[in-house]
Amino acid sequence: MSKHIIQVPDIGGSEDVEVIEISVAVGDSVQAEDTLLVLESDKASMDIPSPMSGRITRLLVQEGDKVSQGVQIIEIETEGEAASSATEQPTAAKAESTATAPVAPAPAPAEVSSATVSQQRQAIYVPDLGGHAQVEIIELPAKVGDQLQAEDTLLTLETDKATMDIPAPVAGELVELLVKEGDKVSEGDLIAYLLTADSSASATISSNSAPAPAEIAPSAPAAPVTSAPREQEVRVPDLGGHSQVEIIELAAQIGDQLAEDAPLITLETDKATMDIPAPFAGELLELKVKVGDKVSEGDLIAILRTQSSANPAPVAASASQSSAAQTSAPQASAPIAAPAATSPAAPKASQPASSGKVHAGPAVRLLAREFGVDLSLVPATGPRGRILKEDVQNYVKAILQQPRSTTPSTAASSGAGIPPVPVQDFSQFGEIEEKPMGRLLKAGAVNLHRSWLNVPHVTQFDQADITELEDFRKSIKAEAEKQGAKLTPLPFIIKACALALETFPQFNVSLGAEGDTLIWKKYINIGFAVDTPDGLLVAVVKDANKKSVYQLARETADLGARAQKKQLKGEDMKGSCFTISSLGSIGGTAFTPIVNAPEVAILGVSKASIQPVWDGKVFQPRLMLPLSLSYDHRAINGADAARFTSFLSQVLADIRRMLL
Repeated sequence: MSKHIIQVPDIGGSEDVEVIEISVAVGDSVQAEDTLLVLESDKASMDIPSPMSGRITRLLVQEGDKVSQGVQIIEIETEGEAASSATEQPTAAKAESTATAPVAPAPAPAEVSSATVSQQRQAIYVPDLGGHAQVEIIELPAKVGDQLQAEDTLLTLETDKATMDIPAPVAGELVELLVKEGDKVSEGDLIAYLLTADSSASATISSNSAPAPAEIAPSAPAAPVTSAPREQEVRVPDLGGHSQVEIIELAAQIGDQLAEDAPLITLETDKATMDIPAPFAGELLELKVKVGDKVSEGDLIAILRTQSSANPAPVAASASQSSAAQTSAPQASAPIAAPAATSPAAPKASQPASSGKVHAGPAVRLLAREFGVDLSLVPATGPRGRILKEDVQNYVKAILQQPRSTTPSTAASSGAGIPPVPVQDFSQFGEIEEKPMGRLLKAGAVNLHRSWLNVPHVTQFDQADITELEDFRKSIKAEAEKQGAKLTPLPFIIKACALALETFPQFNVSLGAEGDTLIWKKYINIGFAVDTPDGLLVAVVKDANKKSVYQLARETADLGARAQKKQLKGEDMKGSCFTISSLGSIGGTAFTPIVNAPEVAILGVSKASIQPVWDGKVFQPRLMLPLSLSYDHRAINGADAARFTSFLSQVLADIRRMLL
């Protein structure tokens, strides 16, 4: 009889991990791999198995203690020495019978065939995810107790580009799952334990059978390097907040061999077209959509067959250590449990919100934090008093279903109280044709209607004398073309507006969500309306105050051309602080532009015309540019609006002021 002290094995670098359950008591008899105690880190709960068979003689820790690698936890008494001598006697007997009966070559094959099939507990880690981290688990196809073959799916992950299956690297029985749906994992995280078959030499092999272990050793489980084809789903990535976006083109066909980032489909939003690329290389097996379908972020669009190789490094290390331990003495078998605790690469998560003695996994604790639930108040239905996701959800549901008193705010009407326009049958007056509105037109109608209902509009009118500006523009037009810039009045107007926003920063704000704060912006991005065949678009010039007139001319020309071709990207139409809507090339003397909320002002520019202007002595013909400044009266008062348009008129009348 001998006694051994069991220590905490490698637990992935975690320290001070809490003991949440002791599964044995003094006097219990345990087998190798029986659970001794359960630890719970900030990443997962884990069982600490017994590395050997024996009887528990002393418990060195208790529930609630915190332990680290190497801490002594249990004393166990084994019959290792007696077993060793017992196994030596048959060996000697076999040797004697071999010496006295030389006509017995047959026992050698019998001894080789007597190799015993043992089982080992093998840790399974997340393989290489192509650089992704904190990827969400969306499905667990396998359950504890399932018999899995190599490459059977263990769990399914979903990145922002695609879903992927994580296969079992070896065959065996799934004895423990350390993750749940909704958990997020990274490469190297410990996710499961498999009980795998391990053929090793029997202790009764005689000295004449020495070569046998070398022949049997290759049957020890080694993590295979898999490069078999796998089918992976391709889903719609982030569309910048858009949903139900129409597919206007299928760029690939079934059977095509696609490179990574090769276009799969083309979508058209209300503002631009965009290609959805293949997130990885492979053969296109299925297309789940067709031209005209509407899709949103996360929708399944295709199935690709890819060549993928799992990263077996952690598993290979575990297998090699376990195989070596199987051929050594029982006392040396303790390191078997070392790689089975947690992944060395498992990152530390934030501490649980609940400080009470609550048994719940990381995913459950995260859900509770999102709902603001105190886990100590949630009834547990899981094994050993563990709180499950369903427990949290049922608790929240019960709270929400409790009767609440009706307050004036909940009884208030949510509508605007505007009577609808009566429906009419126009066909009774003559021939008609009903056509669907274009996407841009529909989107513009929604945005403009929302702004008109929410923003109290006021429009300030003024005129700017641009006689000298126009003479100067024409004089440097040829020089600008050599610089690659088509010089129109718009770059000068943008430059003047940027200077006006610096001078009057109260125009470069947005109202807070509750309407009682102002958000002051430290940057100046100016949008300008572009008239396209499909409707109106607003392209945005970033940091307009930091760019020269030539730079503004080149950028506005590029944005305008791409808008006409429906090639603007989402970032080309976001972040505007102030908008310019110019009808100068068409006509008109004035108009009331609608503020592009959440901005608080918009400048309308009409067609310039020659008008008589009194210079104090006589009337002079001057080129006058009509300006119409609409503003949100909640943020801007009338006096400031008058100062803004007056300053803008002065700058446009004498562009030398831009240098001051």
